[in-house]
Amino acid sequence: MPEPPVDFVARIREAYERIKGDIRRTPVERSEALSREIGGEVHVKWECDQTTGSFKLRGALNKLRSLSPGDRAKGVVSASTGNHGLAISHASRLEGIGLKLFLPETVAEVKKKRIEALGVDVEVRGASCDRAEAIARDFAGRTGRVFVSPYNDWDIVFGAGTVGLELDEDLPRFDDVFVPVGGGGLIAGIAAYLKVVRPGVRVLGVEPESSAFLAASLAAGRLVEIDERESIADAVAGAIEPGAITFPLCRDYVDGIEIVPEAAIARAMAFVRERHGRVIEGAAALPFAALLLSAGRRPGRVAVAVASGGNIGAGRFRAVTGLEP
Repeated sequence: MPEPPVDFVARIREAYERIKGDIRRTPVERSEALSREIGGEVHVKWECDQTTGSFKLRGALNKLRSLSPGDRAKGVVSASTGNHGLAISHASRLEGIGLKLFLPETVAEVKKKRIEALGVDVEVRGASCDRAEAIARDFAGRTGRVFVSPYNDWDIVFGAGTVGLELDEDLPRFDDVFVPVGGGGLIAGIAAYLKVVRPGVRVLGVEPESSAFLAASLAAGRLVEIDERESIADAVAGAIEPGAITFPLCRDYVDGIEIVPEAAIARAMAFVRERHGRVIEGAAALPFAALLLSAGRRPGRVAVAVASGGNIGAGRFRAVTGLEP
């Protein structure tokens, strides 16, 4: 394992001290149903219980609380498909910092309405996540404000890494951690932390087959473009931007990427609803999908599934699973 570019353990512990008063220490529970299904021991980290419905609040709040007084006074700019937007909106209200938020035209309606209800200055621009972010960066540059990336920012990664800190403190033993992958901020933070405090633990990313950017890029040794298709796991849609800090972190500290088909994601969402009574979004179902596909191949290993978020509309959930939310 290469030498970390920063002291991840120290920086993630600092982030936790900075944000712990305003986030939920989400539960880690043994899933009897999933353990029986796959023939191994599985625990679930329910980040869908986080204050804004996903892990994103950890990074957003850490970022805003790390700003200089001058930058706080100017306000910040960001872009998001939804979960980061909810998180940065909530964090900006907590901190009294102005926020201009750009949403792509593909944003889920349930997330857009929740963001607008927070009173944020929202503008829907761009046909894709990447385009909305480019517009937001241009606006930030023209107005002298800080642009807050959903993932390509050290303070965002350190905040997300506090999920790993809680896992380390709350579980006496685990061998594998399955983490949804989009931009890579969550898995980069978790992996960089755990590789120091629990070097024997394997950290595995999970991507939808229709949007497996990281798997393709790691295989090529560089960021590549792929033919992306629409996915149930919309929260992990979009490519990793050139020069992103998360790519080398994932290359160096993530042990592998699992790729799952859309049918497996839908099945996993239904499984969680029926066996746990919880509603999770497609991205959060990725680790469950990977584990269900591994049934019978994990004897003696203890796994953790990170359920990253639960922000999904009732109609969308019903259409995907055939179940009532």
